[in-house]
Amino acid sequence: MDRTKLRYLEQLSEIYPTIGKASTEIINLQSILNLPKGTEHFLSDIHGEYESFSHVLRNGSGAIRMKIDEVFGHTLGTSEKSALATLIYYPKEKIELVKNEEADMMNWYRITLYRLIEICKKVSSKYTRSKVRKALPADYAYVIEELITEKPEISNKEAYYEAIVNTILEIGSAETFIVAMAELIQRLVIDHLHVIGDIFDRGPAPHRIMDKLCRYHSLDIQWGNHDVLWMGAAVGQMACIATVLRNCLRYANFDILEDGYGINLLPFATFSMEVYDKDPCTCFKIKDKPNASIRETQIEMKMHKAITVIQFKLEGQLIQDRAEFGMTNRCLLSCIDYEKGIIRIDGNEYAMNDMNFPTIDPNDPYKLTPQEEEVMKRLEYSFRHCEKLQRHMQLLLKKGSLYKVFNGNLLYHGCVPLNEDGSFKEVNVFGKYLSGKALFDELESYVRKAFFSLEQTEQQRGSDILWYLWNAPDSPLYGRNKMATFERYFLSEEEIKKEPKNSYFKLINKPQIAEKIMKEFGLKGERNHIINGHVPVHQKAGEKPVKCDGKVLVIDGGFAKSYQSQTGIAGYTLIYNSYGLILTAHEPFVSFEIAVRKEMDIVSTRELVESSKRRVLVGDTDNGKRIQEKISDLKTLIEAYRLGVVAEKER
Repeated sequence: MDRTKLRYLEQLSEIYPTIGKASTEIINLQSILNLPKGTEHFLSDIHGEYESFSHVLRNGSGAIRMKIDEVFGHTLGTSEKSALATLIYYPKEKIELVKNEEADMMNWYRITLYRLIEICKKVSSKYTRSKVRKALPADYAYVIEELITEKPEISNKEAYYEAIVNTILEIGSAETFIVAMAELIQRLVIDHLHVIGDIFDRGPAPHRIMDKLCRYHSLDIQWGNHDVLWMGAAVGQMACIATVLRNCLRYANFDILEDGYGINLLPFATFSMEVYDKDPCTCFKIKDKPNASIRETQIEMKMHKAITVIQFKLEGQLIQDRAEFGMTNRCLLSCIDYEKGIIRIDGNEYAMNDMNFPTIDPNDPYKLTPQEEEVMKRLEYSFRHCEKLQRHMQLLLKKGSLYKVFNGNLLYHGCVPLNEDGSFKEVNVFGKYLSGKALFDELESYVRKAFFSLEQTEQQRGSDILWYLWNAPDSPLYGRNKMATFERYFLSEEEIKKEPKNSYFKLINKPQIAEKIMKEFGLKGERNHIINGHVPVHQKAGEKPVKCDGKVLVIDGGFAKSYQSQTGIAGYTLIYNSYGLILTAHEPFVSFEIAVRKEMDIVSTRELVESSKRRVLVGDTDNGKRIQEKISDLKTLIEAYRLGVVAEKER
């Protein structure tokens, strides 16, 4: 036995010091392998829509309703099932409504408790007792464990359970116990959550989504381009800070910065009102804010224009400094003829819709004025020193990555850059030409360097890569040949505003391309899939989320309200349980109050994408493979004990 193996076994013996303890662990692990796999839940492109996100988490994209159907079948009517489902999603709110309508609350409590106990038994059956025990609420852990655990030694089980329920009712704990049971069901129905990018921007509460994810029991995140934009802002990348602020103003969400993250915007607002005092800023309308006062709207439009001009200046500086990004054609401020009021792009001339640029020097258009520099320094300090923002970014770093391979599925937000012939596109990353998986790995390493590198040059490169990932043509998180922000603000011609996509989005419909990509990332076999978001699926126009004979699943269906008029739905989500893959389409979510009062769910359709010929067990998963490796190591340890190579430490 070589020294490395022996050293490992000696370390393992510290945890399992005897043959008996190693043997017991093997038996425990072997039993786990034969349990059904836990349910995975996939969400993408949440875009700050906290209420919709929270509701989808609560209902498990229909998984809880499926459990209710499994447990009660035809013994409960549709309305009773809907009421029970709503109670599980919103137990406190539903109980308050019931108390105003129900004449015999004690009977309602009793019936509800028995129903929740049955569902708890069902959802906990695929886990070990140890795992269920860890999920139990502390105050009621012992009682719930007694109620959901089968007790063959008790002859009269009904009387035993009834005695416990009667005690709960007698001591006045029914409501808190029902809440605890409902939250436990939510917790156990979903074993692991995958968030495939774009938590931030557009919607009003990404900070609340991040707070909820910080408390979630098991998850991973694949960064989207909107996420890395905020990561860039958090490390003080100036162009990212300006873009974050512009996005918040454009979608009337700058409360995210002031209230959500405590970033002081008063100096910037004062600057904007001074510089653009007489400017109507008509090209900088605020979206989705119909009830705002005229004065408030005018101030926000001035702020919107001020930060947009600053953004274009900062981007121009960055593009000129980073020639390897290959984006010099996006330095548009120097393409403007400031006397004629036109801009020249790709040999064509276009009339500018706005030519009031008091802070731009035509001879040096990318230079910030002293006032602009002061404003940006203050914002940079605020972003860098915001404790809550930094905590959220640490979650993205700890749980996040550019891609993930998990249980036969390849997860990423945007695309794998391809040439027109389907070959992997080589991209210049600071002098290295990389493609496919190697490109993703190199870019991810620079993301982490932005936060952790002690070498200033590498840290700055990482910081700039975060902006690159946000909007560069070869960014796997963006995947279009330009971000036409300038054109949308200043030009009228629709043709110039188009953002052609990378060849990936056309070629991914071909099975050989999907298989090639999966192979590049280490996946081989018939039952593997690519799951990604980024580009909304326009159901209204006949688009389908299931592509390439079921090998590719695109689950961005429009969580963001600004997309829903185009897509026709309010998002796709995906469930992967021990029976197969189920795609769920959602209707727009209105409010918690309506969901509770009208017992409305937002699951509109469920489609079985793929079913398993036999139930998938833990032993079939990636975790199962790790468990099998551990079993093998423990068997080797036992053999070492018996051969006397490693000494048992106690008897």
